[in-house]
Amino acid sequence: MQALICRNWGDIDTLELGEMPSPVPGSGQVLLDIVATSANYADAIMVAGNYQTKPELPFAPGLEGAGLVVKLGDGVENLKIGDPVMAKLAHGGFAEQAVAEAGETWPLFDGMSFADGAAFAVAYLSAHVALRWQGRLESGETLLVLGAAGGSGMAAVEIGKAMGARVIGAASSEEKLQAILQHGADHAVNYSTDNMKERVLELTGGEGADVCFDPVGGDLFDSALSSLGWGGRHIHFGFVAGVPRVPANRLLVKHRSAVGSSLRYFQSLRPDLLEQSMAELREAYGRGAFDPVISHRMPLEKGVEALRLLTERKAVGKVVVEVAPGNEIKK
Repeated sequence: MQALICRNWGDIDTLELGEMPSPVPGSGQVLLDIVATSANYADAIMVAGNYQTKPELPFAPGLEGAGLVVKLGDGVENLKIGDPVMAKLAHGGFAEQAVAEAGETWPLFDGMSFADGAAFAVAYLSAHVALRWQGRLESGETLLVLGAAGGSGMAAVEIGKAMGARVIGAASSEEKLQAILQHGADHAVNYSTDNMKERVLELTGGEGADVCFDPVGGDLFDSALSSLGWGGRHIHFGFVAGVPRVPANRLLVKHRSAVGSSLRYFQSLRPDLLEQSMAELREAYGRGAFDPVISHRMPLEKGVEALRLLTERKAVGKVVVEVAPGNEIKK
């Protein structure tokens, strides 16, 4: 099969298009013909050898994908051959075929294209479990989303609105702010030029936000924490700008909390909550609450360019790589 192959740990520029054997599904797994995958910042971290899991070389990156089930491993009963699905992958999305765990593979929602499925599985599910179970976001609360023009950020904006929250999206450019507002945010803050704490307090009448969804980290963590009101919950979702230090004293004085959110936790220890999140996402998608933003669609041979759009922070929403675009389901 054709794949974008990582043969040695390093920069994404070392990836090369080539042939590699098709994977074989084991017990509880399925083999997918990949139609579309999407680029994630974590793909570049994995290629560098710095991700939380380290595949055996050589491998194809790609942490999510959508396509058709073509083979079932032993014990798989929730899917059948020919099903159009989306899946969270250990790796392998940047290839014509990939293996997925049956428990992390879901039928495409009614009316969902393969491209939307590829943009949905990781970003929306990760954002939903973060907001629903870690942030305990309630209807009527105020949600501050950092990196709101990115894939997970845009998902968090939409999910926050679907849950009845007032959403303040924060990003680094006017172009991104316009995209955030067009996609449903109530307000937008430019954290490159504005004092984020002052703007959030101004927009909330001095109360501060109730929940912050933070996939950025770095220096923004401090101002995000200061933007929270009494009892505010900060969800640490990523650290593309660096790993912040948590000032415990500032959590204490305003009864705030800072929590991490890892999809792997829900997969391993709370699959019941994971399935409930997916059911709630399905229902919201069915009533038109979600419309994944795909800023770029690129063929597999331009997979490195797709990843570079993420690492250089030039994408708005998701970047989808169309592995077999001729099989695409049209909306």
